[in-house]
Amino acid sequence: MDELERRINELSPLTWAYIGDAVYELYIRENLVNQTRLKPHKLHLESIKYVKASAQANILKNLEEELTEREKEIVKRARNTKNHHLPKNAEVEEYMYSTAFEGLIGYLYMTKQEERLKEILNNCMKYIGEY
Repeated sequence: MDELERRINELSPLTWAYIGDAVYELYIRENLVNQTRLKPHKLHLESIKYVKASAQANILKNLEEELTEREKEIVKRARNTKNHHLPKNAEVEEYMYSTAFEGLIGYLYMTKQEERLKEILNNCMKYIGEY
């Protein structure tokens, strides 16, 4: 494990999720802009379908078999981190899996694993409509 990864491992998985939320939302927004001709308000409404907790939880459940053992450890650590924030539009389990998904995305981004991050984000698109 290199110095960067060691430092990232010392952060709370909720910090990974905080970054992962932004990375994933930017990815979705960029895809929608590039693939549709929607106006900003419609882009916002469409992006919500992709970034809500239930969608992210579904994506993670579909991706689990494709993850490495290390990525599964990251997901488990993020999923099991105590979070005092109560979800307002999601079930607790969905919210935990959503946080785990965002944690994985954030971890990969912060540790500069660009190719793997791109691969996982691209794979997400095939699972979006399956919930």
